[in-house]
Amino acid sequence: MTIRVLVVDDQALVRGGFRTILDSEPGIEVVGEAADGAAAIAAVTALDPDVVCMDVQMPGVDGLTATRRIVAEHGDRPAVLVLTTFNREDYLFQALEAGASGFLLKNSSPEQLIDAVQVVARGDALLSPDVTRKVIQAAAARGATATQPTDAASTAPSEPSASTASARPAPTAPARHAASDARPVPPELASLTEREREVLELLAEGRSNAEIASRLWVGEATVKTHVSKVLQKLGLRDRVHAVVYAYEHGVVQPGA
Repeated sequence: MTIRVLVVDDQALVRGGFRTILDSEPGIEVVGEAADGAAAIAAVTALDPDVVCMDVQMPGVDGLTATRRIVAEHGDRPAVLVLTTFNREDYLFQALEAGASGFLLKNSSPEQLIDAVQVVARGDALLSPDVTRKVIQAAAARGATATQPTDAASTAPSEPSASTASARPAPTAPARHAASDARPVPPELASLTEREREVLELLAEGRSNAEIASRLWVGEATVKTHVSKVLQKLGLRDRVHAVVYAYEHGVVQPGA
């Protein structure tokens, strides 16, 4: 099947370059372009693409807002591949929370762009080692901010809302040793088997299914099954968000 792609960027030259690269690959077709987020949202409805290559910084409706709207209105299809230069790490984290399925540096090679589109089109998530490091840094920074003392330190903490529950600080020790941690292990995390926990830890390191299979001495089909169960039990959209979850909940520590 042909992968239908919508290219979104406020620079016509960039859109043209992406179109040329993607249209040169058999099995990929650029079905449209958009110069801002509002046009992207409309184009998704009109053109029904499989993948949206989304810029972040654009006039009017930015890529983050557009990603959030597209995911909210259309679910997992189209998959949104964010193209970023990492000028703003907070943009990266916001895009993750908005539901983006992959990230790619704008200085990546044409082959990497083609591969990224193919990866997210088949329902997988793409998170390169460089991006993983940025996610880890952002998660660590959020955790550090959340643990800063406040003037109301003596006040009992309130129950976290649904919108802020994911920003809870990571514990000082891995969650598997949470018996000595003041914060209890989230029920969904405690429901993982030991092998599923190992898979989550390796996902957090940015390991591919093949690398996880080699590390655990199992087949890739078995790894796919474990990954699916981890995502299901934790209520996560894809392996990109599994990385964020792992660092925010202390499964793996930044710098470990």
